[in-house]
Amino acid sequence: MNYIQRLLSTSKVFFIAWCMLAAFGTYFCMYAFRKPFNAGTYEGYNLWGIDYKVILIIAQVFGYMTSKFIGIKIISELKAHQRKKLIIGLILFAEIALLFFGLVPHPYNFIFLFLNGLPLGMVWGIVFSYLEGRLFTETLAMGLSISLVISSGFLKTIYFYVQDALPFISEFWMPFLIGLIFLPLFLLFVWMLSVIPAPTAEDIKHRSPRLPMTKEGKQNVLKEYGAGIIGLVIVYAFLATLRDFRDNFSVEIWTEMDAHFNKDVFALTETISGIVVLIAIGSLSAIKSNSKGFWATNFLLFLGLLLSGLSTIFFQLRVLTPFWWMLLLGTGLFLAYIPIQVALFERMIALFRIKANAGFFVYICDSIGYLGSVVLLLYKEFFMQTTSWMHVLIEFSYLQTIVSLLLLVITGLFFYKHEKRKHRKSAVIQLNKEVVVE
Repeated sequence: MNYIQRLLSTSKVFFIAWCMLAAFGTYFCMYAFRKPFNAGTYEGYNLWGIDYKVILIIAQVFGYMTSKFIGIKIISELKAHQRKKLIIGLILFAEIALLFFGLVPHPYNFIFLFLNGLPLGMVWGIVFSYLEGRLFTETLAMGLSISLVISSGFLKTIYFYVQDALPFISEFWMPFLIGLIFLPLFLLFVWMLSVIPAPTAEDIKHRSPRLPMTKEGKQNVLKEYGAGIIGLVIVYAFLATLRDFRDNFSVEIWTEMDAHFNKDVFALTETISGIVVLIAIGSLSAIKSNSKGFWATNFLLFLGLLLSGLSTIFFQLRVLTPFWWMLLLGTGLFLAYIPIQVALFERMIALFRIKANAGFFVYICDSIGYLGSVVLLLYKEFFMQTTSWMHVLIEFSYLQTIVSLLLLVITGLFFYKHEKRKHRKSAVIQLNKEVVVE
């Protein structure tokens, strides 16, 4: 134990590798408690005239969304010594909920997916709190980023293999079983996170300290940067809604496009997307200037949104096959979605020396984003004429691209003016200092 902590403090390479693996493993395992249920189809089950899988997804997303709203307070105010116990408690609560999801018969067990989602939304904030505010935060967060991209696809593939090996296990018990398999690994990775040392003095100098926020601190931040944050929240909400919809109904979407699709396609498309995103996030960490890093992240968002929209157009024109559309759409979504989580607010705090932590901003975004997921599901179920999940994905992709690109330009202008004002203020302060010295 002492040897590991000494290495973490003295070896930069070991420190980066350790943090990346710990973050990747913890969040990958979290998805094992959240996502496997939606690999099932639950054919023949319904409630209130609605397909039961839709009910299950709405229930869990609603719990996850509620968790994000709660996380605005809990994650932004979280103290370092509270993190380990909280994250373990959240996962155990989620696994117990999956146990009751298997025990309680249809149609009463959907409530336990709400309870399953209720704690899981706070896991990301706890994991990222170990990584933020450091010179290499973007590099450290690469493990977290790749996990966000590939975990759901891999877990769907694992779900199908376990189901084939244990055909007597019902769809209602499979989520609990997958969670149980990953629980020991989760505890190992949480331990790895817990031994990561606090940010150094050099980290704090270049990236500003990350402290628990007070109510007054939150109000001050929103008062000064609220207009730009609102724009980013809306962009993120569109991305989160479309990403979640594509993920939750990927089995149904692939079945519509190709009834005999290869079950390994989920892991394959997400792995390729993950590699692209990994390279992009890694490139951001090479930028030392917080100003250049902030604007490079904004450019990456713009590029990702453009890719998701153009890939949908080319798919409808039959230029792209279903495989390439799902791959490029997913890559575009993740190229925009993940940098907001792990780089944009990190750089924004450092650039403007904001007294805040990234969890506060991300949880505002996430809470609205998952509210959007619930709204889209309900809108599709009750107001859209089409029954095709693929067509919902296409239509919402166009809406997201147009609105988000426009908002990104507007928020860019807001932060550009804010940065200019900051530079002018710094110049005046420096001039006054020189006058005093003379």
